[in-house]
Amino acid sequence: MRKILFLIISSFLSIYCSAQNFDFGKITYEDDNFDRNKIDSSANAVVLKEFGTSAIQISDRTNSAQLYFEYHVKIKIYNKEGFDQANVVIPLYKDANREEIITDIKASTFNFENGRFVETIMDKKAIFNESRSKYTTLTKFTLPNIKDGSIIEYSYRLESPNLFNFRTWEFQTDIPKVYSEYLVYIPAIYNYNVSLRGFHKLSSSKSVLNKECMRINGTPIDCSKIWYIMKDIPAFIEEDYMTAASNFKSAIYFELSDQVTMTGAKINYTKSWKDVDYELTGDKSLGAQMKRKDVYKDLLPSILKNTTDDLSKAKAIFNYVKNQIKWNNYYGKYSEDNIKKALDMRSGNVADVNLNLIAALSAANLDAEAVILSTRDNGTVNKLFPIISDFNYLVAKVNIAEKSYMLDATEPLLPFGLLPLRCINDQGRVINLKKPSYWIDLVAATKSTTSYILQGKLNADGVINGTIITHSTGYEAFNKRKAIKKTNSVDEYVEKLDESMAKIKILKHEIRNIDSVENTLTEIYNIEFAPLPNADKDELYLNPFFINPVAKNPFNLESRTYPVDLGSTSDQRIIINIELPGKYELIEKPKDLAIGLPNTGGKYLLQTGIEDNMISFTQIMQFNKASYMPEEYPYLKEFYSKIIQNQKAELLLKKTK
Repeated sequence: MRKILFLIISSFLSIYCSAQNFDFGKITYEDDNFDRNKIDSSANAVVLKEFGTSAIQISDRTNSAQLYFEYHVKIKIYNKEGFDQANVVIPLYKDANREEIITDIKASTFNFENGRFVETIMDKKAIFNESRSKYTTLTKFTLPNIKDGSIIEYSYRLESPNLFNFRTWEFQTDIPKVYSEYLVYIPAIYNYNVSLRGFHKLSSSKSVLNKECMRINGTPIDCSKIWYIMKDIPAFIEEDYMTAASNFKSAIYFELSDQVTMTGAKINYTKSWKDVDYELTGDKSLGAQMKRKDVYKDLLPSILKNTTDDLSKAKAIFNYVKNQIKWNNYYGKYSEDNIKKALDMRSGNVADVNLNLIAALSAANLDAEAVILSTRDNGTVNKLFPIISDFNYLVAKVNIAEKSYMLDATEPLLPFGLLPLRCINDQGRVINLKKPSYWIDLVAATKSTTSYILQGKLNADGVINGTIITHSTGYEAFNKRKAIKKTNSVDEYVEKLDESMAKIKILKHEIRNIDSVENTLTEIYNIEFAPLPNADKDELYLNPFFINPVAKNPFNLESRTYPVDLGSTSDQRIIINIELPGKYELIEKPKDLAIGLPNTGGKYLLQTGIEDNMISFTQIMQFNKASYMPEEYPYLKEFYSKIIQNQKAELLLKKTK
């Protein structure tokens, strides 16, 4: 009986879907001749039309409610740069007991040849699956016979056990779309919170009552039938300095609020933080692990033997956990097994490492808490109500005197109190075993700074000999330490650095505090410049922008609808002093600059001078904010444009008698 019912429901939904969907393979001359100038003259490919529908049905395969999603798209490809649209990747998610299944994949390429459209049907053998992780499988296929001007079309059906998030619909992707439509059937027994993210608004939306759209155990259930339509959608262009694109793309998101069972009982999925606090603090893989002081009872005396106060205790414990447990590169807010096993195996996921840290801090009678967060590549979390699946990471927080420190022991090269950049993403939720949870800002505790000081001497043969001393802190120091550790030795790192600088040769080097991460990273290089051209002439040209030149503007969009997120404030200083082999006057030089961003958001200073046979060059670039809003984007773009334009100039020195 259930199988017959399933077929009836499927047929019923298909009638409704076909009323909105478009026929597969019906390519028109309008499709082939679509003028991309109407939407984006630079587009390599354009979605002419896409349609999707989602509905909840009782699955004959699992005998439970499943989400059925159907997708159909038609894309015009203009050039070779658009060929990658023919490489389709569909992620399928799974856990220990449930998985998503894809069926009915259909794909064809259409080319206009000899006055007619020729269809090349994709062979089913072109479809294959790739295991990405224990939670994700990728279904992949590539459409055949792709040429400039091809039109590709494909469709598929997906069955998912994930009712909580229904099915997200991305209106905006990496290519523009002419028309995008999403049709959903939501049974009355399910109540979803629906949100539209992104800069662009819906072109139209409507909802009607769809009577008896499904039956459960013979009971008819009505549905809300809802259309979401968006037209003429620009491509979403990812640029440097941004968090997850999903935060900013125009898309429809669903989150299950509550469900009414067939007995009339109501199940609330949207819980209060009070409910979530109770669950997390009692969870055997989170709260229970925070309480495991016993793991460190016998270890603490040796860990703390040289400490004198609470801060030195916290730093000693932090360093111990960093050195004892290696992060296995997996994220997570729950311990995979337990912290004792991770400590014994000396390996674990993020939660294993940092729950160990919390337990050890607590065992030392320090006020330690857990902070669950969403990483930069995972998107921001919903603040209106708790959705635990939004969080994918856990760090520690320790409160000492009047100050709090955020700690992540997964990165041995980060100093105490500085979170990895991946964690700097809006806010996290602090989980305390005895108090209610609360939000905390996730910000970089340390400014990222670099200073370069060159003291050199220009010889009569045009060779400059000198010493460059570099001091780095914050993320700049962390990134350099990582680069050094990736090589087999410091010598190998310096050798690669030497190879990257065409006109400078490193003669001798010294790098201090590579492992002493609490201290400033210091690099000292004795260097030699290749001879300057025309060194024996009366006029001498010198390009002073050989240390970290700004060669490319990172901001090239006409406008940007999402923030510029640098992760931290920063300060870069370059000071160059070169002794000249005689008296010279400065004939030409880059223009001295003093430009600033609005509201003291940053500044760039450049000054060049000559005095007592010494040419001096000073350059300062500061960003006083970690994040800049979209309305500040034009100022950042112009800021870099002026710097680049000015750095095209050289110094012209002329001998004097």
